[in-house]
Amino acid sequence: MRVPQDVIAQDLGVSRIPVREALIVLEREGWVTIEMHRGAFINALDKRAVHDHYELFGLIYGFAAKRALARGSKDLPDVLADIRRDFAAAAAPETQQELSIAFHGAILKASASPRIMVVLRAMSALVPGNFFDLVPGALEVENRGLAAIVRAMRDNDGEKASAEYAKMMRQVGNRVTLLFDDRGLFDPEKATA
Repeated sequence: MRVPQDVIAQDLGVSRIPVREALIVLEREGWVTIEMHRGAFINALDKRAVHDHYELFGLIYGFAAKRALARGSKDLPDVLADIRRDFAAAAAPETQQELSIAFHGAILKASASPRIMVVLRAMSALVPGNFFDLVPGALEVENRGLAAIVRAMRDNDGEKASAEYAKMMRQVGNRVTLLFDDRGLFDPEKATA
């Protein structure tokens, strides 16, 4: 579907320039495609796009885990184990989300790679709000995945940590796909407001 830039600008009471700038940002995030001399078009959100999104997260975080082992402090596996233990014991979805972010953030910080951060910033979240509260089964997947990543990090096995990240994110992507399918997001006939 083509994005009506002039209509949006008129409805918002702004010139086309801020609308165009917003579309450029959305293109970087994969939500639209801008075609020269044709305009901007909304990209479909389908099962393949969701799977690709989480596969990419797995690859990027897996790469970060390898870099973190090479560049991070020797106590990183213990720090991750502590966060993972707290994650497993947490009862509130808000706490679980904060601890998940802390775990991944510790890996990213230890990777000491601004490039990894740039790539991750370019990827937007597909599930707004509290992920573990909204995505059935994601908590169990993350809990098992974090435990496997900690084991690999303690063994100083970057390849295994990377593989475990990819596996976890693939399974999370499967859960998100099921959620979106159940809510009718892939089938416009089933979609509800």
